[in-house]
Amino acid sequence: MTGSGHLQRHASIQAYFSAHRSQRTSLHYLGYRPCSALCDEGVRGMVDSSLMQGRPGTAGLNVAVVANSSWYVLNFRANLIRSLQAAGHRVVTMASDDAHTSRLTSLAPEHCSIPFSGTGTNPLREARAVFALRRAFKRNGIDVVLSYTPKGNVYSAIALAGMPARLVVNVSGLGRAFASNGLLRATVELLYRRTFSRAQWVFFQNDEDRRYFVERKLVKANSHSRLPGSGVDLARFSPRSARNDRDVERPVHFLLVSRMLWAKGIGEFVGAARLVRHSRPDVVFRLLGSIDAPSASAVPKSTIEQWQAEGCVEYLGSTDDVAACLSDADCVVLPSTYREGVPRCLLEAAAMAKPIITTDSVGCRDTVDEGASGYICRPKDTVHLADRMLQFIALSHGERERMGQLGRQKMERQFDERIVINMYLDLLDRWRPPTMDRRVLPE
Repeated sequence: MTGSGHLQRHASIQAYFSAHRSQRTSLHYLGYRPCSALCDEGVRGMVDSSLMQGRPGTAGLNVAVVANSSWYVLNFRANLIRSLQAAGHRVVTMASDDAHTSRLTSLAPEHCSIPFSGTGTNPLREARAVFALRRAFKRNGIDVVLSYTPKGNVYSAIALAGMPARLVVNVSGLGRAFASNGLLRATVELLYRRTFSRAQWVFFQNDEDRRYFVERKLVKANSHSRLPGSGVDLARFSPRSARNDRDVERPVHFLLVSRMLWAKGIGEFVGAARLVRHSRPDVVFRLLGSIDAPSASAVPKSTIEQWQAEGCVEYLGSTDDVAACLSDADCVVLPSTYREGVPRCLLEAAAMAKPIITTDSVGCRDTVDEGASGYICRPKDTVHLADRMLQFIALSHGERERMGQLGRQKMERQFDERIVINMYLDLLDRWRPPTMDRRVLPE
């Protein structure tokens, strides 16, 4: 970009900041600042997608969006895909097929089916996914890979060996492998060190994970930055109309939204429900989320059925309309000890002006201002969680509403999805050349 181009873009960014004060607040929260040398050190500028369109003499990039499932891409990256397309980029999604693939192809018609195996560890099957990615990258002449989920990140890096395409990794938490020390953790660290060194940029969703990767030299210097989680769609997840007087007087409804994994705090939630119901048997406790395939980390379906028979919790199953379930809750709870990025369910709940209760754990604590927009409890402490729930129950209706409003304001300041999208657009804009040779590499 020429010097005059820097000045023009800087003027556009300054005008954008002046017109969007809430996003300027978000920028300071993330530790960025506008400057004229935007490309000298990381990704500092935030540019609205409208500023990315219609730049004369530039060409769009062939962008692959890689994740382990069509469900993930559709639910978490749909607005990013729309923004990439609006900015003139060609988007090819690469994920395993599932019940959401048809809807995904309506959004992004170019889709490559990749045989990701979820939690599978069969070497031959995993190798098939890597080779399928490599073929898809070559066949589509991919310029930039935006990868998500652990397998999507690692397998994309391996598949790109010797290819000119750039890799942008998103670390959305470290998961079960980093929950304790041991051989698994050491093995995963080694894998990250050898694969992430190939990435041109790594986005982290919280500062703890970023510091860990930097201290352990798992990422290259000056090639990483922090995102505010995945962000939240503030239009889709917005406060619904106030309940009528009859609903205001109903018992408190607590909701936990998550895959049914022990590390997500399912057991602590149920244990706290039992304790609360000793003194408040009218309070309602609900679980929402899919049941994983049987494993040591998954809560068995039979256990959930026993809890329902006991009467301490209701299990709602899974849904594509999370907003409707959040709307019916008074407080959303996630007592997770999983190495989260920033839990999307808590962002969505707070965006809908729902108070939240979560643990003082990596990623989780970032979503709440203690005592203002919700409460923080100690990890793996059922009694403390129950105390926090009783503390919430004791609030007046007005106090609960005020708590929800503060949560919504926090999401507007710090976790607007547009912040995330604009940081991706800004990064890709650095790599948009005046012209491009669209040769497809041989397979």
